[in-house]
Amino acid sequence: MSTLKVYAYANCGTCRKAKKYLTEHSIEFTEIPIREHPPTELELKAMLDACNGQVTRLFNTSGQDYRQGGFKEKLKTLSDAQAISALAANGNLIKRPFVISDRVAVVGFNQDLWDNLF
Repeated sequence: MSTLKVYAYANCGTCRKAKKYLTEHSIEFTEIPIREHPPTELELKAMLDACNGQVTRLFNTSGQDYRQGGFKEKLKTLSDAQAISALAANGNLIKRPFVISDRVAVVGFNQDLWDNLF
């Protein structure tokens, strides 16, 4: 099995909860700073598949970059490829934590969902 990658932001409370959950459940993971090293386009495409093609679920809709970039309106006309490209170029746009391996792909932290995944 490939290593579980957790793309996170240090000042994000939800990311801290997710990392605490993984640590408490003895689940090994590699933390990657999402702002400095956003997920690859390949990882973003895998996550899009895991989100049933709902590209908006990959975006941090409460983030400043999302609002300032006008993505609420832009997403109505962007293709999935264009949206993936925008996400890969700016980790601030991505909903976090962004957790991916060869068998798991999930954005955000929901304990009930994570209990079923892990």
